[in-house]
Amino acid sequence: MNSRAEKNPMNYKTMSQVDVPQGRNGKHKQVVTKILSDLDQLPAGIALKVPLADLAESKENVRSALNRAINKGGRNVATASDANFLYVWNESK
Repeated sequence: MNSRAEKNPMNYKTMSQVDVPQGRNGKHKQVVTKILSDLDQLPAGIALKVPLADLAESKENVRSALNRAINKGGRNVATASDANFLYVWNESK
């Protein structure tokens, strides 16, 4: 008997690879997208003041996600925070 002819049943469903979603839409994407959009409109010397109470995730998680997006886009951005706000601004190059 040929062992290759005896296939085990599939454990998972399959789909065409072209139908697989590409890219990652993490849980921070919406807030990071809004921050980056606002940064594109900021004049020099102005910082965004993002209320921490409006963030669905922790300040640290949003800051990490923002840092990944900033590095991916080759931007020069700085952040700071206090008990109530995350401050974000474009740094001069």
